[in-house]
Amino acid sequence: MKQFGETVEGYDIPVLNEREIRGGAGILFLIMIISFMKIMFQADFLMIKYFITIFMIDMAIRVFINPKYSPSLIIGRFMVRNQTPQYVGAAQKRFAWIIGLTLSSAMFVHMIVFNAYGIFNGLSCLICMILMFFELAFGICIGCKIYGMFNKNKVQYCPGEVCELKDRQEIQKTSMTQFAVLIAFGLFLALMIYAFNDYFSIAPRDLMKVLKG
Repeated sequence: MKQFGETVEGYDIPVLNEREIRGGAGILFLIMIISFMKIMFQADFLMIKYFITIFMIDMAIRVFINPKYSPSLIIGRFMVRNQTPQYVGAAQKRFAWIIGLTLSSAMFVHMIVFNAYGIFNGLSCLICMILMFFELAFGICIGCKIYGMFNKNKVQYCPGEVCELKDRQEIQKTSMTQFAVLIAFGLFLALMIYAFNDYFSIAPRDLMKVLKG
C-alpha cells in the first residue's frame, strides 16, 4: 500500500498517469477558484478553510502514503479511465507535490491554527493556483522543471517528452506572423477598452423591457 508510483511493463522506474494527475489538478483548481470568489465578493472565508485542509491532506497522502489513494487523483482516474495513460516519472512529481504540501501546510497554520489572513497567505494561495493552472491548462509541471534543474540525469518520462532532446515538429513552431497576430490582438484589446469601457460599464437591463422600449 505504501509506495510512490506504479510499476508498468516497459518502464524501468516507477511512473504515474499524467492524465489523472491533470484531472486531479483541475478538481482542486476549480474548488480553489470558487473559494477565492467567495472571499472576493462575499468576504466569506469558510470554504477556503475547508479547501486548505482538504488540499493539505490530499498532498500528504500523495507524498507519504501512495498517490493511488489521493481522493482527487481517484476521481481523476475514474474520469479518464477510458483514455490511454500517459506515463510520467514519479520522482519529479513527488518533488512537485512536496512543494504543494509545504505551501498548504503553511496556509493551514496561518489561516486555520491562527485564524488569520495576510499577504503571505494570499501569495501562497496564488502560487498554488499558478502551479495547478499550468498543470491543468498546458500540462506543464513547474515543480518538475525545478526538480530537473538539480537532477538533470534523474529526470525521465516527462509530460510531452520535454525531457528528451528533439527537434520540434513544424506544427509545434510559432511563426513571426503568429506573434504579429498576437501583438495586433493585444493592441485591439487595448483600443477596445479605451473606446468602449464607459459603454460596457453600463449595467445590463431586462431584455423584455428593452424590447418594449
